[in-house]
Formats: sequence, structure tokens, C-alpha cells
Amino acid sequence: MRGVDGQSEGQNNGMQAVSRIGDYILIIGVPAEVKQDEYRVGMLPVGVEELRARGHRVLVQAGAGLGSGLADHAYLLAGAELVASIEDIYRHCELIVKVKEPQETECQLIRPGQVLFTYFHFAASRKLTEAMIASGATCLAYETLEDERGRLTLLTPMSEVAGRMSIQEGAKYLERPQMGRGILLGGVPGVAPAHITVLGGGVVGANAAKIAAGFQADVAILDVDMDRLRYLDDVMPPNVNVLFSDRHTILDQLKLADLVIGSVLIRGGKAPHLIHASDLRLMKPGSVIIDVAIDQGGCVETSKPTTHKNPTFLVDEVVHYCVTNMPGAVGRTSTFALCNVTLPWVIRLAESQFRCATVTSGVMSTATNVIDGKVTNRAVAETFDLPLGQLTT
Repeated sequence: MRGVDGQSEGQNNGMQAVSRIGDYILIIGVPAEVKQDEYRVGMLPVGVEELRARGHRVLVQAGAGLGSGLADHAYLLAGAELVASIEDIYRHCELIVKVKEPQETECQLIRPGQVLFTYFHFAASRKLTEAMIASGATCLAYETLEDERGRLTLLTPMSEVAGRMSIQEGAKYLERPQMGRGILLGGVPGVAPAHITVLGGGVVGANAAKIAAGFQADVAILDVDMDRLRYLDDVMPPNVNVLFSDRHTILDQLKLADLVIGSVLIRGGKAPHLIHASDLRLMKPGSVIIDVAIDQGGCVETSKPTTHKNPTFLVDEVVHYCVTNMPGAVGRTSTFALCNVTLPWVIRLAESQFRCATVTSGVMSTATNVIDGKVTNRAVAETFDLPLGQLTT
């Protein structure tokens, strides 16, 4: 196993050697994820190979890819250097590429000037936001990066996974042993199918509706964007009805729903509560809510974060599923889907050697949420009533 012992002279003097042109250009770190039940990894072996071909070093924590079916030897063959601990990753690397927001044990390892590229979902956690402000690190969030056409290209694949999973999980928790109503999504001849309400017609909602329709359920998808509704009306099968989302329509749907999918997104900001605590009394006992928006605080007032080991809880006889890292359960699918879209941006970051303009102007600036102890994303600043720092080149 290769390690970091044979580094160039000067490596032990902090990060001064990291960005030096010579034997290498940049040291990039891929830690093992430490969030509970998280099986994804931030880079595929092919990503290591592409970065090595450009003269960069890539340190991968031993075992980081196992949850996605990627063995250590695959990374070694691609040119990675395996290190034993997460401390080694944060100690030696200037760019950290991972999947989920830093956990408490990781926050204390982050250094000023270090660049983290991952999902942060800052609006869901003041504690995380304040920890990253205090760290002095540059925080680039997958979920807010917009490409040249304004698309959230790094959020899209995980939204696709979460949307499709929401129906899979909803079907499971509608079963009676899981405290559900005992409803089969598609029904059978002579018995009506389940009624599924999808709040939000974006990527998550559209994927949820498509899978639910395939189960032959009765589906309603709600959104406030009429252009989006017209598009969905054109592409969805006949058992999907598109409805304008307002307070009255939501309440009407809650009375009908066996399964509710919460898929509302405010870019970078906290999700609005579309379902209030008192609204649960309108729902049928044993009905299920899958709050996919929980990563951004949740769109249901009674939601609270859960884990894959303990995914559900009951409020007023309504089952709540609020797992904050849904795609992590299907680590192999999710890792490949995520890394397919993140690698070009990692390469762009590495090739720029983090010149200030890279993260403060142009497309990459949309990913910059925290830099030099300042919150630079307006939605995050407004969520916690924090001063908005300006990106300056």
C-alpha cells in the first residue's frame, strides 16, 4: 500500500508544498463518509486516473469505496495513494471531495484555506453553518452549483434517485407491519389503487410521479409554476393529474392521500412548511409522508431528521419518513450517478489551482456558500439572519 511517507521535501511544512509546481500540482483527498448509513464515496477510480493524468496526487482513505462496491485495489490501480485515517486526508490535502456535509468529528479537522466540495445543505443546520464559518475553509456546495444554463447539474442525479426511492420506500411503509394503512399502491381488480400526492414538480417530484404511475397508482402532482405543470401534463401518463398548488388544494389532497411525497426546493434556502402540524388530522390513520425536502429542513412542520436504521416515526397516526441521505442506501447506483457529473467540476477546480477568481466569479461562484469566514449564499444568510459577504476577486 502506498502512503504519504515518501512526499516531496517541504511537505511537512503545512500546505505550502501542496500547490507547488513540480512533482505534483495539487493533493486531492477522498475521505470515507462518516455520516450514519452513508455508503457513497466522492470519487470513482476513473476520477483518480483522470486527475493523476493531469499531474495531481489523489489520497483515498482505505475502505472509502467499499459501500459502493469499489475495492481499495481499484483505486490503487488507478493511481491513488491509500491512507489509513480520515485525519491523514484532512492533514495533507488542500481540496477535499466528498458526498455529505462534514460531521462533527470532521469539522475539527478542517483548516483555514482548505476547499471542501460536497453537499452541504447549510439552510438545514445553523450549527454546521457556524462551524464552517469558524473553520476559515472555502465551502463549495454541490446543491447550489448552476451550470452555464442555470441548471443544478450536481443536485439533479441525487434528486432523480431520491424521487424514485420515495415511491419504493412509500410502498414499504404503507404495509401494515410498518404501521401503514395496508395499501398496495396499484390495487387489484375490484380494489382501488393508492392515492399519491406529490408536492413539487421538480426533478424529485417528476421522478416520484413517474414511478408511482408505473405502479398504476392514482397520482396528483402539485406545483406553482404553470409552465412546469403544462410540461408535466404533456409528458406524464394518464393516471397522473397536475394541479396548481395552493393552500386549499393541498388540504383537499391530504384528505385523499395514502402517500404524500414532499419534494419542494428553494435553491440554497430552507424548505417552506406546506403541511402544518394541525393538517395531519385531515389525513387517514396509517397514511405515509416521505419528506424528501428534509435535507433542506423539510416541507412538513412535524418532520425531523431520521436515519436508515430508524427511518420513521408516528405523529397523529401518520407515518413520517425523513431520512436525510436517502440515496446513500443505494450507494453503488448513487455513487456512479453522482461522480459522473462531479468529476468535470473537480478537474476544473484542480486545474485552476484555486485561483481566487475560480470560486468568486463565473459558474463556480454559484457553488461558493462560505469563504474566508463569510456566508456568500443569500438564501443561507437570510435563513439564519447572518450578514451576507460579497465575493471579491
